[in-house]
Amino acid sequence: MRHVEHVMGTVVSIDLADELPPAVLETMIGDTCQWLHEVDRRFSTYRDDSEVSRFRRRELTLEECSPDMRHVLEACADLWRETDGYFDAYAAGPLDPSGYVKGWSVEIASARLAEAGSVRHCVNAGGDIRVRGLAASGKPWRVGIRHPWEADKLSWVLSVTDCAVATSGTYERGDHVVNPRSGKPARGLRSVTVVGPDLAIADAYATAALAMGEPGIGWLAKLVPDGYESAAVTEDGRAFSTAGLPAAV
Repeated sequence: MRHVEHVMGTVVSIDLADELPPAVLETMIGDTCQWLHEVDRRFSTYRDDSEVSRFRRRELTLEECSPDMRHVLEACADLWRETDGYFDAYAAGPLDPSGYVKGWSVEIASARLAEAGSVRHCVNAGGDIRVRGLAASGKPWRVGIRHPWEADKLSWVLSVTDCAVATSGTYERGDHVVNPRSGKPARGLRSVTVVGPDLAIADAYATAALAMGEPGIGWLAKLVPDGYESAAVTEDGRAFSTAGLPAAV
């Protein structure tokens, strides 16, 4: 069963390949959509009544925030330290944890689906993807990484199961990633994809590497021992990938 939901400013596709009764699958999809809309209501920087907006206006103290909000703030702080400041929820000025929240929300959505009995699914939120088990074909899920200049072509096709795939690039939303060192839009890399066990972390790593520019390629290579493979395309069209990238043959 497949469902498409417009939420969090993007399109989220939920693909369930489990051999379960349709009513059960429909309930799973409904619960997943409910969770994603809850995240949107709480963390959208475009909603004046969201929890993150109220926190930005200092209408809420940290102690008054929800457990989810406190987790996101703590995770962003940890990632700031881990990436030497290149993942910065304050890079553009006011607090904006979106670079963590989308991947985190999909990671949680996948975990909730698994707890509900779905062992074969793919949740894709605008290129932030979490898969479990095998696709309906009985083979690993195939994930295409968009060519950063030609929208109808792919740079890589990945063959994945039980992992996360996150891509950050400048080709759709323009200069949305800021180099926190310079305060200017990130330059040097056109697209970064990170594959690993946790989508929230993979998403943040992809954003951080994009912010670093070309030095991000070497930084990404150091993440391989932690289970994170990667691929990147530079602004002048060169392509790099780690040896263990699960590219389809």
